[in-house]
Amino acid sequence: MTILWTIVGIAIFFVGLLVSIAWHELGHFATARWFGIKVPEFMVGFGRTIWSRKRGETEYGIKAVPLGGYVRMIGMLPPAPGTGRLGRSRRTGPFQGLMDDARAQSQADVLPQDADRQFWTRSPWKRIIVMFAGPFMNLILAIGLFAMVLMGIGLPTAKTQVAALEECVLPAVAVQDGAPEQCPAGAPQAPALAAGMQPDDRIVSVAGQEFGAEDGPALQQAIRASSGPTPIVVERDGQRIPLDVNVIDNTLAEFGTNDPARTVTAGYLGVQLDIGYVPVGPGAVVEQMGTMISGTAEAITQIPSRMPALFGAAFLGEEREDGSPMGVVGVSRIGGEILAQQDVPWQQDVAMFLNMLAAVNISLFLLNLLPIPPLDGGQIVPAIWESLKRNTARAFGRPDPGPVDAAKLLPFAYVFVMAFLAFFVVVTVADIVNPVRLFG
Repeated sequence: MTILWTIVGIAIFFVGLLVSIAWHELGHFATARWFGIKVPEFMVGFGRTIWSRKRGETEYGIKAVPLGGYVRMIGMLPPAPGTGRLGRSRRTGPFQGLMDDARAQSQADVLPQDADRQFWTRSPWKRIIVMFAGPFMNLILAIGLFAMVLMGIGLPTAKTQVAALEECVLPAVAVQDGAPEQCPAGAPQAPALAAGMQPDDRIVSVAGQEFGAEDGPALQQAIRASSGPTPIVVERDGQRIPLDVNVIDNTLAEFGTNDPARTVTAGYLGVQLDIGYVPVGPGAVVEQMGTMISGTAEAITQIPSRMPALFGAAFLGEEREDGSPMGVVGVSRIGGEILAQQDVPWQQDVAMFLNMLAAVNISLFLLNLLPIPPLDGGQIVPAIWESLKRNTARAFGRPDPGPVDAAKLLPFAYVFVMAFLAFFVVVTVADIVNPVRLFG
């Protein structure tokens, strides 16, 4: 059954990735059509076409390699300066033939009646909107997914009902890899167990301070602030039972973090509280978005430095790092791992699933803004530069300098594509033979 749920999880997450890609391309498509640019193709994936259908002047389809997608707009590159719309440049250089071929390909499907519907003929601000619309759609989707998790499902929050009791007192550093099956010799008995507390008891008050059923965080802080003999009242089978508990000072992780390296000395009772999910407001969504965007941006900048370790994990049998980059195979497999969990609340599965898909969309948002063709930023930056040149020329009464030759960025595009293909091979092999695991 676990294998079946793993397969189902992989399939569902893979579909989520395809939807994210199609949603991205929809941003380009809708704004291009809005500005009158002709769009012959709307494709999800690359390589051989698996399915397609033509509606109006646009062919919609799915291709075999799900590494992205594209909306093909006519006339993405302007003709070379000093030539006609289909002319060749007289200049020479090591990459001139490459750029001339790209310009010719860009103009190949421009019919005479479509001359005024080319991408490059639109004003810079319109081109910026068209190219930014794709990443922006990923950002919108990420916000929507985080809102569903935080405002719909909610955050896991401790209640005041006891789920389980600890047997003995152990510092946080001793249980960072999981509590031992048996208490070590000489470890003192946990205070709650010693006082006669039982699972399913609800802690009503600590040292006279009363707590409602949903006041778990406040209860945890009250216990941490306690020390020595402490009167605690529990509710059991509808009756309130007073207990005299000797709360012990212990080394615990800081409140609100599970990092055993960040510890404090605080009161320890030895109970595990039930967990419920409490919806939060829009402010938490904004905060989560800021945290995820900054964290993802940092992770992207660290990809080059992580490549040696990733190569070692893929081909040399080295241990895979927890923060290692993952590809389509890796994140889809994680989706299967999430759904295959046993004995966890459904809210946890759904929240983890949606959070991962939101994180993927934030990655798509940031990666596509890099100023390198064929990424969207590779067209945004030339449009910004063209706008600056034109406005400067207009301010000083100079002639219009004309469109910026975005074809000059093509050598960088080929280097980027080769580097990306190498990264794709390494990360895919690592995801297959040495995957990142969320649950050990």
